[in-house]
Amino acid sequence: MHFVTLTQSSSLTTVHTYLSGNDGTLPVALGRAVEVPACADLSYLSLCLSADCKDGIYFFGGNNVLARRATAGLSANHSFTFNNNVKTDPRSSIFQIQYFRTSVAHRDEVVTVKTPAFAESVTEGDVRWEKAVGDTVSEDEVVCEIETDKTSVQVPSPAAGVIEELLVPDGGKVEGGTPLFKLRKGAGAPKAAESLKTETPAAAAPPPPSAATPPPSPPLPSAGGPIPTTMPPVPPVPAHAIDTKPVSAMKPTAAPAASVGQAEGAAKAARTESRVKMNRMRLRIAQRLKEAQNTCAMLTTFNEVDMSNISEMRKTYKDVFLKKHNIKLGFMSAFVKAAAYALAEQPAVNAVIDDTTKEIVYRDYVDISVAVATPKGLVVPVIRNVEEMNFADIEKAINLLGEKARKNELAVEDMDGGTFTISNGGVFGSMFGTPIINPPQSAILGMHGIFDRPVALGGKVEIRPMMYVALTYDHRLIDGREAVTFLRKIKSVVEDPRVMLLDM
Repeated sequence: MHFVTLTQSSSLTTVHTYLSGNDGTLPVALGRAVEVPACADLSYLSLCLSADCKDGIYFFGGNNVLARRATAGLSANHSFTFNNNVKTDPRSSIFQIQYFRTSVAHRDEVVTVKTPAFAESVTEGDVRWEKAVGDTVSEDEVVCEIETDKTSVQVPSPAAGVIEELLVPDGGKVEGGTPLFKLRKGAGAPKAAESLKTETPAAAAPPPPSAATPPPSPPLPSAGGPIPTTMPPVPPVPAHAIDTKPVSAMKPTAAPAASVGQAEGAAKAARTESRVKMNRMRLRIAQRLKEAQNTCAMLTTFNEVDMSNISEMRKTYKDVFLKKHNIKLGFMSAFVKAAAYALAEQPAVNAVIDDTTKEIVYRDYVDISVAVATPKGLVVPVIRNVEEMNFADIEKAINLLGEKARKNELAVEDMDGGTFTISNGGVFGSMFGTPIINPPQSAILGMHGIFDRPVALGGKVEIRPMMYVALTYDHRLIDGREAVTFLRKIKSVVEDPRVMLLDM
């Protein structure tokens, strides 16, 4: 344990620093005493032994350094800080003895970074390293990603330093709390400075300017002997006569054909294939889709939606909508709100079968999952309580979840739950398709591209922007009548939103 004594006279305050062992040994003085003006404010005292502080004891009065005294017998791996209001005794010139403990220096400290805790529905993940041993990292820089069944969890560096050791191989499985890597704090900055110092002189030192260009040095004789003074012998002329036909009269030989054949053969031989291990998210997607096929009695019903009215509404109000809500008005909000309206009328589509208890679970809320394609796979973040939202709220929620998905910042909580799914393949130009149910849900709506098609209206043929929609449902729970009625309700609401406003 370290402690100091402060002795005050009329003009000076003398500081004595001592080190006392925990085993009851006598205190040992650390260096010479330090004298500072008696009027100095010693409310903050620091024993600083790092390289930045120029090893010694510092006394601070306010924000100014009042004195420094080099210490002896202290290890440079420790720093001591004393922060307290010094109280005087009017009957004595000796201040109170203040005790303080040492703290281990953070410079060059090696810490072990562990796997962060996962959500309740996730038990393990696969590690994908972004850094290697010896790499310098800054604070909060991503060192690795842990791919789980639903999303990727980034593991940042807790401080600036150098990667000392990787404790898990690339692709290895980890659970919450598993040690991942060792980091040496603060080790990167000195190394970078040293490398900069060593590289700067070499790069900055220009070649010495010469007053005059030196004359070219004479050629040195070869190691084999003196330079030859005669020309080498000319090779003999062949005995047969040389053909002097013009180039145009010469017949092509088979050599070019052979070379072309060799090139083609080399091109065919260059065809290769590579194998890439499926990541955990792709494996989970494959497992869940196959599970849906094996469990659900899937059936798909179709319809088409005339997008004329909703397109006209969007065209009319998109600028005002953007100005007021600071977000663009799209078609997705219309379909999400129409689905929530239709689900309220057809609760079976919003329900699910509990295969464990053999019960049907009906929900009085609507949480709609929106399928989003990312480079790592398909994710389905959830918009919750859609029945209470308007178009602006839905657009903001979709935009927020889409941004998080593209930046790989979706949490497991963002994708948990969901009572119904909407997949919009129209953004990729899809014209028609049959979506697969997202278990444990019971139905999914597939949107497709908008294309101008001839439509018979009132005995006349008109060109209208049309969209095919598909509803895939679990026939174990949802009958055909309920499925068709549900899809027709979505069609009527999108074609004329006044139906929803009038509750028709």
